[in-house]
Amino acid sequence: MLTGIFLVSVTDRYSLHINCGGKETSLNNTFYEADREPRGASMYYSSQNWAMSSTGHFVDNDVDADTYIQYNNSAIISTESAPNSQLYTTARGSPIALTYYGLCLGNGNYTVKLHFAEIVFTNDSSFFSVGKRMFDVYVQDKLVLKDFNIEAEAGGPARPIIKTFTVSVTSNTLKVHFYWAGRGTTGIPLRGIYGPLISAISVDPKSSRRQHVIIIAGAAAGAFLIVLLLLGILRRNGLLGGQPAEDKELRGLLDLQTGLFTLRQIKTATNNFDAVNKLGEGGFGCVYKGELADGTIIAVKQLSSKSKQGNREFVTEVGMISALQHPNLVKLYGCCVEGNQLILIYEYMENNCLSRALFGKDPACRLKLDWPTRQKVCLGVARGLAYLHGESRIRIVHRDIKTSNVLLDKDMSAKISDFGLAKLHEDEDTHISTRVAGTIGYMAPEYAMRGCLTSKADVYSFGVVALEIVSGKSNTNYRPKEEYAYVLQERGSLLELVDPLLGLDYSSEEAMLMLNVALLCTNASPTLRPTMSQVVSMLEGRTAIQDLLSDPGYSANRSKYKAIRNHFWQNPSMTHTMSADEDGYTNYSSTRIEVEEAGSLLRGGSLTIKD
Repeated sequence: MLTGIFLVSVTDRYSLHINCGGKETSLNNTFYEADREPRGASMYYSSQNWAMSSTGHFVDNDVDADTYIQYNNSAIISTESAPNSQLYTTARGSPIALTYYGLCLGNGNYTVKLHFAEIVFTNDSSFFSVGKRMFDVYVQDKLVLKDFNIEAEAGGPARPIIKTFTVSVTSNTLKVHFYWAGRGTTGIPLRGIYGPLISAISVDPKSSRRQHVIIIAGAAAGAFLIVLLLLGILRRNGLLGGQPAEDKELRGLLDLQTGLFTLRQIKTATNNFDAVNKLGEGGFGCVYKGELADGTIIAVKQLSSKSKQGNREFVTEVGMISALQHPNLVKLYGCCVEGNQLILIYEYMENNCLSRALFGKDPACRLKLDWPTRQKVCLGVARGLAYLHGESRIRIVHRDIKTSNVLLDKDMSAKISDFGLAKLHEDEDTHISTRVAGTIGYMAPEYAMRGCLTSKADVYSFGVVALEIVSGKSNTNYRPKEEYAYVLQERGSLLELVDPLLGLDYSSEEAMLMLNVALLCTNASPTLRPTMSQVVSMLEGRTAIQDLLSDPGYSANRSKYKAIRNHFWQNPSMTHTMSADEDGYTNYSSTRIEVEEAGSLLRGGSLTIKD
């Protein structure tokens, strides 16, 4: 009976057809869904079985409204594709990034067809004919088209071209990502016409639907038996029924798409948590290096029995990371909730965390970070945050961006970790009013003082991290008098902040770029800070940096910023208490603060720190 229910729910989810920017249409018995959402600037739109995310404004566009749907006023030249001409009368564009998600697809192999036609530029003698559009295409995060030029590939404008790919879906989600890499023209025929352009998307199974249904039916039956087995194990270990209130939160883990490991597997992988395999220790507990039976190296975080904050943040961490996939976010392999054990299993990061690399107490643990590596790390953190704020299926504010929560893999690529304090941020919410929790020295002033949380709080924290990367000095240990960085900026001497260990082996132009972006991000007024997508664009050299001191609003907000900062700096004992741990993974205790009455900071009050 259950198998029949599964069959009904999945038989219609092995294909997807979208007429990008166009209306509903039917071609050769294939129904293409409409995609008429007029907005496009940093927005997310979800249909029943697909979703679309668009990032950025057309920064050079002088008209009142940006054009995210393009229309073709000429006929399609190719007669071979005449039956499909309806697909090429419109197209969806984006200035920076455009992503389509196929949702609730059955796992298996698919044929993905991307339909393109250059319907903006022409092939006549007018000014409209000299434009050039170039962008990159990723399918399932794999680069499949580099510097793709529709007109050049199709042999001219208004000619359709279809690019076909075989794609494997393993987590019920298909992701097709179009990204403008800063090449091509930006002012032809009108200023603001650039970026990726897509006419239609077709997704069909490689094998017959009947085969897929049989496979899914068998998998569903097997999954049902596994769930029954897991429920039996959890009940036997006391995780179901008669539990304290705080333990009931863990039941939600059964509904999450993440791996469940047994305690025996974890003990075998870590040699029973041998001290030799210990990577570090934080407020959450100890982190161990382990190796699974298939040879996969993992990082195992074991909740300490002394931790009082673990359960809630453990559930939050698993829930957040299991819903996110990005090259600059740490990957969660799974968890273990057996008995009284709470364990998280991450991908292993060979170079630990950025905090240890820059400020490690043991000089032997510090890495020699040259200038290109620092640039790479800074840009990686920015891309990860841009994804969280506007490109992921759910918008998330991290709340605890700092160097100890930036991990480094063997290639020195940066990955953001620790989502125990993360908050969902819905599009309709202007801000989240919440009890303050984070790390002193990295918190935005409006968040620390009023509990007003938006994505701009993460932008501020990123700015502090960027300053640490360039200067090589820890925000929690190094406290210059007054607004030293801003004084240097006014004097034109910002390069004095560059880490002396770099000597002369760095680009002064690139250093100035990173420092000015960092100062822009740490503006006292959240409205004057850029978005993370704009930060990425500036760091990649695609957008000019605004002058930080040119806006009169900056001076008006500067006094409040100074008050909160001075309060923190004048309490060195508090700063010491809140110094970053060096385990390189989540710290759920010693780096957390909760301010009961944030407004008292401006009245000379004190912070209340909860263990």
